Amino acid sequence: MRRRQGENTRSVRLPPAATPLPGPLGLPVWRSSAWSFADSAEQAETFGEKGPGSVENPTVAAFAAAVASLEGAAAPEDVAGQAFASGMAAVSTVLMTFLGTGAHVVAPAPLHAGTYSLITKVLSRFGVSADFVDYAGLHRVQEAVRPNTKIIYAETLSAPAMAVADIRSLYRIARAAGALLVVDSTLATPVVCRPLEHGADLVLHAATSYLGGHDDCAGGVVVGRPGLVARLREVAADVGGELSPDDAFLLRRGLETLPLRVRRMCATAMVFAAAVAKHPAVSRVHYPGLPGHPGHELGRHLFDSGPEGTRYGACVTVVPQGGYEAGVRLADALRLVSVAATAGGTRTKAAHVASAGPRQPGEGGVDAAAVRFSIGLEDAEDLIADVTAALDSLPASRIQRA
Repeated sequence: MRRRQGENTRSVRLPPAATPLPGPLGLPVWRSSAWSFADSAEQAETFGEKGPGSVENPTVAAFAAAVASLEGAAAPEDVAGQAFASGMAAVSTVLMTFLGTGAHVVAPAPLHAGTYSLITKVLSRFGVSADFVDYAGLHRVQEAVRPNTKIIYAETLSAPAMAVADIRSLYRIARAAGALLVVDSTLATPVVCRPLEHGADLVLHAATSYLGGHDDCAGGVVVGRPGLVARLREVAADVGGELSPDDAFLLRRGLETLPLRVRRMCATAMVFAAAVAKHPAVSRVHYPGLPGHPGHELGRHLFDSGPEGTRYGACVTVVPQGGYEAGVRLADALRLVSVAATAGGTRTKAAHVASAGPRQPGEGGVDAAAVRFSIGLEDAEDLIADVTAALDSLPASRIQRA
């Protein structure tokens, strides 16, 4: 007679879930944080010197592989991915993996505030140096390169001026220097540009923004050649920053509507930028889709296009006349648009740039009045009406009309 186990044992050792047949179309969420091995040999193979050092959650791995497939659609080599708990976890792990004491990095000015702070306040304490230069002049990038330069860092689209990175030229500079070209493509997404096709070694995203796309989850991801991603994964296992399976599920689900969302956002941003630029209270509009923008021609050759035309991204920076106070008033006078510092999501957001964080090199050319708009899925006419009413309330507008 088989011995009956105790009630506590029976409760803990419940029958495992069966693998469903036919297979589910939706991505399963594997919430397990612990994994059993067939035997000690299999465990040793996983955690040994040649093993990955960790067990990757299947839901998280599915998200990373999905982004790799989108970014690597026409890449010259195989592409792998590694997911993280946030965009900054992705950035910090990349820099910690490929930079060491005495290493040097070249980065654009201005740079995403979190990345700039990481390099100047954290990595600098461990002997990493950096030069922040205006990438509009590629000769400045070349002049900044040193014998110990290990990474040339770029942003496909860089706020607040919405500068466009010349990825192909940066690739040539990086190759000549024996450095890696790492590109933050958060504001572009693979719907606008896929930097791996133009020479980038690694591409990263703050997936919280456009990949998820609904302001309800956080994450980051890095994609590139399998050998580089394998090195990244080793460091990730040591420093943490793992993406949760629930966030991975939401992020991967967001990818299925990514082209639909981004294409519409880009089309709306174009109409929005062109309309707002005509307002008498506006000094300047930064959007690469406008012919007068310094990155317009570069973007036309670098970025994808569709029936709606070339996609220049969904962020527009509006500079009203009147300086700092005018920018604050513009942001605060908006009624439909939400004041928020994040980009992406279905709702349009606006952020007064000078209020969003401390100044850094390269921001001297950005007017203190600048307000960045992250265009969402609303109708263009409603967004234009909202910003027009806000601009009409500014003193500069009343002076112009008088």
